[in-house]
Amino acid sequence: MAGIYIHIPWCRNVCIYCDFHFSVSMRNRLELTDCMVKELKLQESFLDREIIDTIYFGGGTPSVLNDQELSKILSVIFSLFVVSNDVEITLEANPDDLSISYLRDLRKLGVNRLSLGIQSFFDDDLQWMNRRHDKNQAVRCIKDSKKAGFNNINIDLIYGLPTLNSLKWKENLNIAFKNKIQHLSAYHLTLEAKTVYAHKIKMGRMKEPDENKGIEHFEMLMEISHKQGFIQYEISNFCLPGFISRHNTSYWQQKRYLGIGPSANSFNGYSRQWNIRNNTQYIKLIKENTIPCNFENLGVNEKYNEYILTSLRTMWGADVSLIERKFGLEFYDFFIKEAKKLIFSGKLKREGSYFKLTTSGKLFADGIISQLFMVD
Repeated sequence: MAGIYIHIPWCRNVCIYCDFHFSVSMRNRLELTDCMVKELKLQESFLDREIIDTIYFGGGTPSVLNDQELSKILSVIFSLFVVSNDVEITLEANPDDLSISYLRDLRKLGVNRLSLGIQSFFDDDLQWMNRRHDKNQAVRCIKDSKKAGFNNINIDLIYGLPTLNSLKWKENLNIAFKNKIQHLSAYHLTLEAKTVYAHKIKMGRMKEPDENKGIEHFEMLMEISHKQGFIQYEISNFCLPGFISRHNTSYWQQKRYLGIGPSANSFNGYSRQWNIRNNTQYIKLIKENTIPCNFENLGVNEKYNEYILTSLRTMWGADVSLIERKFGLEFYDFFIKEAKKLIFSGKLKREGSYFKLTTSGKLFADGIISQLFMVD
């Protein structure tokens, strides 16, 4: 099974923390949409006719597209690829884009999973982030999505904000669970270069994220979500049983996927490619029948490190028997040696052939995982 990711490179405004590729100008929207359709045709052989199990519209803001534009893209996917009968089709959306009629159109198109970019249920947080919606729109879009027939709804929340104290974070979680969502993606505010947030910090107008506050919020997140019956199946992702994101899980399980659109990434098991982050150049090259990407063939070190990075972020963990079988005895010995140190410090645990982060280990996942990387 494989997946297709469609990057929709437009947003209606700029969130101060975001470093994803997007443009607020939609002057070339029709032309670029046609080019994404053409890229699908140019990339038809990339996945070797593997069955498509998931389709994901990410961005950017996919909900800026109307139903005709989305239908055009989906129609080409279904005409070119072998698509599973129970394919998961996810669309990321902002609350201010979602009317009942638009949501019903999405259902008619076959979209069966929504990912709502709510980020917070407090207006001062939303204003700090430069989001366009308010608390009332955030709550209403969840209710309207259910009325339109969606029963697989994710919401995104961000913690560690300067405007967000622990009482507000707890209330954010309470509101989310009160509204009977099936999936929650919660991310710590990060400082990324070339963002509005980074610029304001440089100018002395904002402070960097508070790491201690972030740790406190993450601990609250794990505790409260567990009490609500949610599974933490990846560091930042929580769901009710049966509602794991199949598309995102395919990344963590290193399944193959094709990325379409400016800045989109693709992986076919042995090489990785990434499209240019420039809408104008993307259009130009696609019109010349050229796939606008750079690529690299992955060596054994890169494949091992990617496996460690993706597997240890999940509840399934890293399988040492797979490491030995797939990467060889040298990697097996190295992993066991380093893992023993982390088990001794209480950051890692072993269950049969699987190694998993402990609760305390999840607090410092990135640093712990990097200790298990094989460096040339």
